[in-house]
Amino acid sequence: METISFELNGQTLEALVGETILQAADRAGVADIPRLCYKEGYRTDGNCRSCVVEIEGERVLAPSCCRYPQQGMKVNSKSERAVHSQKMVLELLLADMPESGKSPYTPNSELDEWVEKLGLSKPRFSRRVQPAFDNSHPAMSVNLDTCIQCTRCVRACREVQVNDVIGMAYRGSHAEIVFDFGDPMGDSTCVACGECVQACPTGALMPANDVGLAAPDKKVESVCPYCGVVGCLLTYHVKEGKLLRVDGREGPANHERLCVKGRYGFDYVHHPDRLTKPLIRRKDAPKTIELLQPKDWQKVFREATWEEALDFAADGFNKIRDENGPDALAAFGCAKGSNEEAYLLQKLVRTGFGTNNIDHCTRLCHASSVSALLEGIGSGAVSNPFTDVTDAEVIFLIGANPIGNHPVAATFMKNAVKAGKKLILLDPRRTALSRHATYNLQFRPDTDVALLNSLMHVIIKEKLCDEKYITEHTTDFEKLKSNVADYSPEKVAPICGIPEETLREVARTYATAESAIILWGMGISQHIHGTDNSRCLIALS
Repeated sequence: METISFELNGQTLEALVGETILQAADRAGVADIPRLCYKEGYRTDGNCRSCVVEIEGERVLAPSCCRYPQQGMKVNSKSERAVHSQKMVLELLLADMPESGKSPYTPNSELDEWVEKLGLSKPRFSRRVQPAFDNSHPAMSVNLDTCIQCTRCVRACREVQVNDVIGMAYRGSHAEIVFDFGDPMGDSTCVACGECVQACPTGALMPANDVGLAAPDKKVESVCPYCGVVGCLLTYHVKEGKLLRVDGREGPANHERLCVKGRYGFDYVHHPDRLTKPLIRRKDAPKTIELLQPKDWQKVFREATWEEALDFAADGFNKIRDENGPDALAAFGCAKGSNEEAYLLQKLVRTGFGTNNIDHCTRLCHASSVSALLEGIGSGAVSNPFTDVTDAEVIFLIGANPIGNHPVAATFMKNAVKAGKKLILLDPRRTALSRHATYNLQFRPDTDVALLNSLMHVIIKEKLCDEKYITEHTTDFEKLKSNVADYSPEKVAPICGIPEETLREVARTYATAESAIILWGMGISQHIHGTDNSRCLIALS
């Protein structure tokens, strides 16, 4: 692996190609360089200047967060000049804090941490006039009197989540963070993903109701319980048995990102109607068709220990199996369960019940897709994780609304578009993702097969397909060619409502890409001809 050798504070370091001075120092653990606007995984901005270092032979100090080392470079982060500048930056920022002291909104202010490490005392400068508090949002509070304008929240909103709500307005001492056109946060187009809260280093953006001030008793690492598709890793902050707040955790599916459900949708855990102990039906409460009101549960059920409840359930299963045979039992799995839980469920059914009567909600959702995938490629499972959109030149998305249903997955698609990738979006509705699409095809409902066959018609007729791959890895290509021969764009355009030239452009864009990925959702599979929809997409790929 190629490295770049340079000196930092008299010690030789080997930086990786593309690594900044700050990143190389952090990886080697040799220098504690201050930083505030820098956040690992975010684009470096270099605007706070608290991380400046002195480079031999250069007239001005350089921000280590965005300066790349060169072979033989000599860098000093502890020189008198560098430390004086670092302290000056921190002192100026501290002067603007409430009472020119510690942040009153978070015990984990990064500014307070660096002020303490560098041994700063009361600042010598006067405090600027600060924007008013904004508590208009139900989930987040805006405390701009502690804002240091590091723009981490701006990058979180515009570059990581790509929601384009937070920005900077005005200039000089009047500059401030704004939402949309200076709207209160609660009235803005904010989707409450909370990425800005997690990014803020000083408590200017925090969870509402001062929960960020409470020190948790413990932190519990877990997986988001909601959509069951993305698998976002998160950390629960717990105090006295109650959830205080949630942070995103680094993982392959989310990279610390969360959506509004994962970050703020945990109040159900403490809802009074939630079952927290096993209940067994009372012997004097026969089954009826009447709905049971939660407050009246004691009329029908009684509390039991886990041991009693598990024995009761096991005895019931055994009785049914012994009296009626194993096939009288069945199990139905849930997509919100983990792979390990799914394995244990099928183990219980097959070895405990003695039957193969097990099904899963994913089959109900995607039975047509599974059937077509088994038929077309020999496997009913997906071939790629959604994060592969960042490596594709063209993203072909049909029958899905990820911004509404899987917001974290959608962020990777929006990231890819910002990086120059092309998004082809096909859906009868105009979804929120359409503003990011290169092509947005709002075709008539129920014309999926005709539209997809038309794209294949163009690709085959203009000889844009990979004939070598087709010959070596596929069968019945001539049958497919014959099937789509009658689906010219001229004929299909009035059927699906998409101009014929657009159909040709989309087909060429997809076919000529160096790499492309096709993603589809239940708009394709939960359909009267869902299997044919899926077959078309498999053939197109």
